[in-house]
Amino acid sequence: MTKNAKGTLIPIGGNEDKGEGKNESNTLEFIQEGILAQIVNESGGPNGLFVIIPTASSIPVEVGQNYIDAFNKLGCENVVVMDIRKKEHSEKIEYLELARSANCIMFSGGDQSKITQKIGGTTLHSILMNRYQNEPGFVLAGTSAGAMAMSREMIAGGNPADSFTKGAVKMSKGLGLTPGIMFDTHFIQRGRFGRITQAVAKHPHILGIGLAENTGVIIKDRHILRVIGTGMVIVFDGSDLHHNTEAILPIGTPMTITNLKVQVLANSDTYDLRTKEVHVLPIDAPFDY
Repeated sequence: MTKNAKGTLIPIGGNEDKGEGKNESNTLEFIQEGILAQIVNESGGPNGLFVIIPTASSIPVEVGQNYIDAFNKLGCENVVVMDIRKKEHSEKIEYLELARSANCIMFSGGDQSKITQKIGGTTLHSILMNRYQNEPGFVLAGTSAGAMAMSREMIAGGNPADSFTKGAVKMSKGLGLTPGIMFDTHFIQRGRFGRITQAVAKHPHILGIGLAENTGVIIKDRHILRVIGTGMVIVFDGSDLHHNTEAILPIGTPMTITNLKVQVLANSDTYDLRTKEVHVLPIDAPFDY
């Protein structure tokens, strides 16, 4: 994690592909189960300014309007879309002012590489990093690609069927909000266990976190991760790997990885990113989606 960060991150596992067809324009998978409502709550309530960045999407106008409608249903009347389609748009004065004043900024799904290409290294990126680092109550949220782009070492792609062979998983640089964590999304539904395993083998000092659909985590208080939603969060810890052949094998060769620690978390469970301790929800406790 970013040291001494005072803001809040809410990465979400998504539900369906974004930017690949008609489903994207009418899918708001997390509002029905309260994840969007929790974003509003963490942002100080519905009277705040909510900024949507649909840069990852191939249909940003439709996606932006969907988020406006969704936040409106939760009583939020000040919802604005920051429509960044070129890198120079991340230097627009009006967008920088929005970034400085927003209570919450949320990235949509789509292609995470579009986010890093058009926002990474810009003034907008610097503002987001500075506010997350220094401002309690400021919320950065993202679903699917928007969650994956939060990482420093970012999973950029890869076929799950081939992902236990070296080189099958594509890595890139993300926004660097979570230098100690890598995210993968749609995790259970798309069988991405092998994909994040290879990513952790390549970067064993970084935790891999797989987010199921309709599931997210709230990361605050500098180091506490809490699960929200109806699915599972899988934590992959490679810090004590006994055998890891990723560095020595040629591309296309099956890897050997032993002593990979895996934790399976569900709604309201917490994970301490410093001590790596898990605190589970009591079996008879009510869910809080």
